[in-house]
Amino acid sequence: MIQVENIIFRHRHAAAAVINNVSFAVGRGHIAVLLGPNGSGKTSLFKCIAGLWHPEQGRLLLDGKNIFRMSFRERAKLLALVPQEHNPPFPYSVFEAVLMGRTPHVGFYGTPGEGDIAATYAALETVGISHLAERCYTRISGGERQLVLIARALAQEAPLLLLDEPTSHLDFRNQHVVMETVQRVADAKGLTVLMTLHDPNLASCFAHRIFMLKEGVITAEGEPAAVLNDENLEKLYGIGIGVLEGAGRRFIYPRVK
Repeated sequence: MIQVENIIFRHRHAAAAVINNVSFAVGRGHIAVLLGPNGSGKTSLFKCIAGLWHPEQGRLLLDGKNIFRMSFRERAKLLALVPQEHNPPFPYSVFEAVLMGRTPHVGFYGTPGEGDIAATYAALETVGISHLAERCYTRISGGERQLVLIARALAQEAPLLLLDEPTSHLDFRNQHVVMETVQRVADAKGLTVLMTLHDPNLASCFAHRIFMLKEGVITAEGEPAAVLNDENLEKLYGIGIGVLEGAGRRFIYPRVK
């Protein structure tokens, strides 16, 4: 389980906090989604959780261990980050890009062993992109790159997976391919998954739990069926929103005047 406790973050020399006393928990094997408008603090909170920024207050506990007090290498064994974009300076192969996920186990200047090679092939197989192993990472599609980044995170063998807007810039099909892959992997390996998304419809389809963030504060949280209603969504986004239900699903849309 991941527990975020009382995180406060403000930019240097800023008077107001960007993240204001945020707390929540996500169970093992669950997918949780942070929803919020641009400027709500999602990215700032995500960077604090990932250890890229340091909050002035709060703790991040993974199975009772405070990740904020760990070294970078120790943290990387517990937490894997999938960024929005990744543009490497060299034309690595897909296999090499995924192998980089083994760095916390090998060391920065170490040489990958048989176990690292096996873990890399296993991650490629799990995500379903073994056929891309020898392709150049910079010459595959955006959807394929996102799957490579997920495979790299799996190669880290960390119990917590963080994904920063994993469906950004992807077409309709690839959005669902990526989300279905995350769901399948989380179920199979019992991973705790926390991601940011812009689309409440995707959150409705794939999340076990949703946290709505506005102006650095959690305004609503719970299971999708409980929190994805027109009242909460209108408060979150500041526009008229309708919710249709049918066939066991719900469709969220902006009301057009």
